[in-house]
Amino acid sequence: MVAESPRYSATPGLRPRRDRGRGRSDRAVTVTSHVALGVWAIIVLLPLLWVFLSSFKTDREIIAGSPLALPQQWNFDNFVRAWTEGKLGLAMFNTVVVVGAALLIVMMLGAMCAYVLARFEFFGRRAIYYLMLAGLTFPVFLAIVPLFFVLQNLGVLNTLPGLILTYVAFALPFTVFFLYAFFQGLPGEISEAAAIDGAGNWRTFFQVMLPMAVPGMASVAIFNFLGLWNQYLLPVALNTKRDNWVLSQAIASFQSQAGYQSDNGTLFAAVVITIVPVLIAYLLFQRQLEGSVTQGTNK
Repeated sequence: MVAESPRYSATPGLRPRRDRGRGRSDRAVTVTSHVALGVWAIIVLLPLLWVFLSSFKTDREIIAGSPLALPQQWNFDNFVRAWTEGKLGLAMFNTVVVVGAALLIVMMLGAMCAYVLARFEFFGRRAIYYLMLAGLTFPVFLAIVPLFFVLQNLGVLNTLPGLILTYVAFALPFTVFFLYAFFQGLPGEISEAAAIDGAGNWRTFFQVMLPMAVPGMASVAIFNFLGLWNQYLLPVALNTKRDNWVLSQAIASFQSQAGYQSDNGTLFAAVVITIVPVLIAYLLFQRQLEGSVTQGTNK
């Protein structure tokens, strides 16, 4: 009988020194990351808390009081004035129409374009994809003057349809880039099985491949929604008619008016009204976003 080698013997309750060191390093990384995330959360939440509390204060409280102090009286008149006198309700309606229509169009066109580029072989496929990527590197402000004349010649300058077309054009490259890798990672056996069952290209895309890409579609929809909702330069340059203003233009007008009339409470109330839909959209689609990121990491 051969005696057991000492390096294979283990004493109950003891762990190798190497595992102890690894555990300490893991704990150090965990603590450091949690501290960094906590500091970052404070940096992000403090300005939001300041804006929220200031939206209920009077101008004297905002100027002379502490930024994070509770208001002496919760004043909801600021929200009423922002919604009615500042025409924020009309701007909210225009923003919902423009962003909603542009999001639907760009998601459908982007999904179809990404699916074709990822799943089909044809001449010029790579060139089209690289042109889409080049659109991501093109600064928006360089296209303002050409866009102005293009929309003017089309007769849609200073209109909501013209702004929708512009939003679609600038959101399409990112959508294609994001969904291209997602469609490319889907198993080809499923589309082949659909073709064997007699499904055509359109039916395979809408009934088979598109439902499988819902997590990726949800993620890119959230990113596009945030980008289009907060868009400022394009509406200011291409949509100067007051009745067609979106929220970013209305907030800018509040800021200019507050500088002359000292109505900062109304300004903060308007900012809160603008932020709320974004927070609601993120909370509703948070799980889809996390699931798509996790799924993309596993691939």
